[in-house]
Order: sequence, then structure tokens, then C-alpha cells
Amino acid sequence: MKKIIIKAPVLSRSGYGEQARFAIRALSSRPDLFDLYIINIPWGHTGMIMGNSEERELLDALVYKTTQHMSDCGAAGPESAYGFDASLQITIPPEFEKMAPINIGYTAGIETTQVAPLWIQHTNSLMDKIITISEHSRTSFADVEYESVDPGTGNRHKLVLEVPIDVVNYPTREAEAEEIEIPFETHTNFLVVSQWGPRKNMENTVKWFMETFKDDPDVGLILKTNIVSDSLGDREKVSTYLQDFLNNFPDRQCKTYLLHGEISPGQLAWLYQHPSMKALINIGHGEGYGLPMFEAAYNGLPLIAIPWSGHMDYICRKNKKGKEVPSIIKVDYELRAVQPEAVWDNVVTAESKWAFPKASSFRRALKEAITKEEHYRNRAKLLQSQVIKNHTPEKIYEQFVQSVQDVFVETPDIKGASNVLLL
Repeated sequence: MKKIIIKAPVLSRSGYGEQARFAIRALSSRPDLFDLYIINIPWGHTGMIMGNSEERELLDALVYKTTQHMSDCGAAGPESAYGFDASLQITIPPEFEKMAPINIGYTAGIETTQVAPLWIQHTNSLMDKIITISEHSRTSFADVEYESVDPGTGNRHKLVLEVPIDVVNYPTREAEAEEIEIPFETHTNFLVVSQWGPRKNMENTVKWFMETFKDDPDVGLILKTNIVSDSLGDREKVSTYLQDFLNNFPDRQCKTYLLHGEISPGQLAWLYQHPSMKALINIGHGEGYGLPMFEAAYNGLPLIAIPWSGHMDYICRKNKKGKEVPSIIKVDYELRAVQPEAVWDNVVTAESKWAFPKASSFRRALKEAITKEEHYRNRAKLLQSQVIKNHTPEKIYEQFVQSVQDVFVETPDIKGASNVLLL
């Protein structure tokens, strides 16, 4: 049995928080192989998962177990001998560190065409392997090449990824629909589940939607969004900002419904399955995976999206010619350099690109979700069956477990013990 220390925002209500909890579910499915310990870290200003669920109890118990173990060992720091065989660090590469004889980075990568040079440097120097969530995220690491200068010699050399990288998608999760009290005045509705930020392209999403349906009082846009967290202060900011934005359309007849705060998986399922819902909208500039789109897909809701980035892993089906094609209401786009205001030092580089959806194509997609509803509903049902079949928890957990196991075989054991993990 291998002792694995997991450094991750396991209690965070965020994408990385969900990623961390998935990893723990996967590794916990094989208690005969792994002895888990957790160091919980914050993730920005996001809130924490609440409640007294079995999963929350498990996480709290593992955090407490880790604190006790480290205290009993009396070691001085993360590189000291706590007896861990490996670390699993669920974060972005600039936060990677040497924590154990073997170190695995589990990262969502980047939503653009390429990761920053620092990400590759830290990965090469600190990690024995990385696991990521989609083929898009993998290529943003593996297909990138920078020119680097050795500070000691001045010699130039190519900077490329030098450690193994695996892709493991997310699994589906069953949730019984739980009704949300929304006073719907409309019978034709569209859903957006996205954080309000530059990458998600929310301003254009709302603007182009209003321009398309401004004269139709029976069309509604449901926005499940926040800026940073699910706090009351954040809700006030979102509400004020959205109202100011909607004031640009004083004569609009279509309706807007704002959902803010924590909602359960069952409540999300209810939204995805609601009979008035025509499609989930996501015209963001890029996704590492796109969990709301994934959830909508396995709930049978049509998707309005661009055919690029992380969600390409699960939105495609084979056509009559055997070619994999996106089974969505497609929005055309072009790849261009990220906006100057989106550049983020050592995260989103000025050299990187992401997708810019075309307004005319988005408006067409919105209308077709209504005029060709039966066609897209049928395609969504076929995609739903495929996603459920290919992304069962058992299959995805096994893939993740195997990816972690492989590192013990691929990496020489510095303690000289057997490097074969028996199944």
C-alpha cells in the first residue's frame, strides 16, 4: 500500500475543488492500494462546500488524520520524512513543490493554446508525471516549445515538456432532480452556468441573446453565475452589474432570471431536464473541460457551443462516414490572440490564443434551438447515451488509479524497494 499526500483545495466550491474531490473518490475506490492523506489549500476567494454529507465527513477525517500524522512524525517541513511514498498536487504548476520521493501534478491545464514557460519549467524540475483532464489541456503542455537561455552558460536550448502526461476525463454523477422555486413567466428558456469573467465571454452572451430575442416575451435566459464566490456580497455585485447591463435594452420583452449561490447537483439536474429548457449556452473563449456542459450532455440537454477546447473530448459522435463530429448546435469561431486585459503573468501568456465566437453564428444557433428543436433533442439524446456509457465512475476511476499506479513503475524507487505495485 502506498502512502499518498494530496495537496489540493478539497473543500473549495470551485473547478479545482471538484477536481480534487473526484481524485479522492477515485483513489478511495481502491483502499487496498492507497493510504490517503490531505493538506487542504484555499482556492482564491471561493467559498467552501457545506453540509454534513458522507463525502464531507471523509474529507474532514483525512485532513485530521494528516495533521495528527505530521504531528506524530515531528518533521520540520514538506521535504522531511513523513513517510509518504508520493504526493498528488492538484493545482496549477507554479504551485508545485517537492513533497515526497515521487510527485504527481494533477492540473486542469490552461484554456488557451499554450501554457506559460514557467509551467513547463516547474513541471520538468519538480514533477515525475502530470495528469490532466482533456486532450486540449494535454496539447497545451505537450505541443508547446519555447526557447530558453541557461543563466550560467548563456547557451540557448529548447524548453519542452519532459515528463509523462496522461489524460483522464471526469465521470458522470447520478443526481435525483430537485425542483428550484423559479417563477417562470416564459415557456422557451435557455440556461447559462458560468462564472462572470473575461474568459467566459458573458457580456457578449447576454448582449447577443438580448439582441436576438428582445421582441419575444416568451423567451427567458437563466443565468447561474457569480463573480468570485457565492457570498451575499458577490450576489449584490452580480445583480447590480447585470441590471446596469440590461438597462442597455430598455424595451426588451425577453426575460432574465438570475440564480446565485450554492445549488445542489439535484437542482442542477432539474434545470438541465426542465421541459422548457432548449439548450445550455457556453460561448466562452475556451474550456479546460467544461463541467456544466458535460453535466448538461449526460442529462440530455442540447448544447450551444464552439467546437474547440476541452469539451471536444465528449461532445463528438461518429457520423455515417465514421468521422467524429461535434453533436452540438455549433457556433462558428476563430482563434486569435487573447485580449491584452486577459493576459495574466505566468498564467495566460500574450503569445497564446483562444476562441472568439461569431455573433451572427451564435444568433443563428439560438434560433435553430427553437426551430429545429426535435432534431437537436434527438442528437442530444444520442450524445447522452454515449457519454453515460463511456464515462461511468467505474471506468474513469480505474483510469485515474492506473495513471497514478504507473508512476511507481515508471519512476525508479529511490529507497531501493520494489518498484512494482501488485494488483
